[in-house]
Amino acid sequence: GHALARRALEIAAAGGHHLLLRGPPGAGKTLLARALPGLLPPLGFEEALEVSAVYSVVGGLDGHGLLRRRPFRAPHHGVTAAGLIGGGSPLRPGEVSLACHGVLFLDELPEFRRHVLETLRQPLEEGFLTISRANESHTFPATFQLVAAMNECPCGRGPADGACLCSELEIERYGRRVSGPLLDRIDLFVAVDRVPLQQLVQEATNAESSARVAARVAAARERQEQRLLQYGVATVGHRRTNAALPSALLARACRLPAPVVGAARRIAESLDLSARAWHRMLRVARTIADLEASDAVAEEHVVEALGYRRRDLADRPSA
Repeated sequence: GHALARRALEIAAAGGHHLLLRGPPGAGKTLLARALPGLLPPLGFEEALEVSAVYSVVGGLDGHGLLRRRPFRAPHHGVTAAGLIGGGSPLRPGEVSLACHGVLFLDELPEFRRHVLETLRQPLEEGFLTISRANESHTFPATFQLVAAMNECPCGRGPADGACLCSELEIERYGRRVSGPLLDRIDLFVAVDRVPLQQLVQEATNAESSARVAARVAAARERQEQRLLQYGVATVGHRRTNAALPSALLARACRLPAPVVGAARRIAESLDLSARAWHRMLRVARTIADLEASDAVAEEHVVEALGYRRRDLADRPSA
C-alpha cells in the first residue's frame, strides 16, 4: 500500500530531504520511517569517520572499529533539549549528532515539548550546531535526515473515523503544537491512511524491492554529487545532496522556462509559501528530475514537488 508515501520516501532518500508523515495509528508511518536507512547508500569513508568519532565520545563503539551502518535514532517524546541537541557537563553530543549521516525519527511529533523542537532549527538548516557553556564550547556535526510522524488529532483516530470525539478546536490546537518555522524546514508532507487488508495482501506479492529503489537512489545521488563538483561546491555527507544545494545555485540547477515559473509561482502563492519553502520545493523538483536521469527540471517535476508542500493534504487521509 501507500504508493504516494513510498514515492515520497524514495524522493527523500535521493535528495536528503526531510519528511513528515501524518495519519492514524497503525497506518504504517513507523514502518515507512524505518525503511529509509535501507534506501540510502552505504556510508562513505569520511562519513564513517565522522559518525564513529561522535559515537566514540559517548562510548558507543563497543570495541568495534569504524561504524559502517547509517544511524537510525528514535528518541522518546519526553527527551530534553540537552538530550536532543547535546549538553551536560562535560558537553556531550545529543540525538541529532548521533543521527549524523543517518535518520532522526520523531514519532508523535506534537507530543515533544515545543521548546525542545525549536532547538532543531539550526541543525536542520546548517548540518551542525555549536553549544557553549561557561567554560567550554563545542561544535558537533548534525547532518541528518528528519522523518517526523504525527496523528491527525489528539485521540489518534482522525476526523474521518466515526469514533473520533475530538472537537475542531482540539484538532487545531493539536496541529499548532508544532511551530510554523519548524514545519517550513520540512520538504515533504504526506498523508498516510490505513490500507485495506485485501489491498495489503495483494500488493505484498508484487511490491517493488528495496534494492531496486536503492539503486535508483544511488544513481540520483551520483548525479547530484557530480553537479555540485561541477559547480565547485565542497561535498561532505548529506551536503552532497540537493537538500543542501545553495540557494544561489538553484536557478542554475533547475533552469525553469518562464511559463513554468509563472505557473509554479501562482500555485505557490495560493499555498502561501515562504521564500524558504519555495527554495525547498525547487530542490525537491531537482531531485525528482534526477531520479528520472533528466538534466532539465520539467513542469511535471515542479507540480509534483508543489504537491508535497501542501500541508492541508497531510491534514486528512489520502484519497
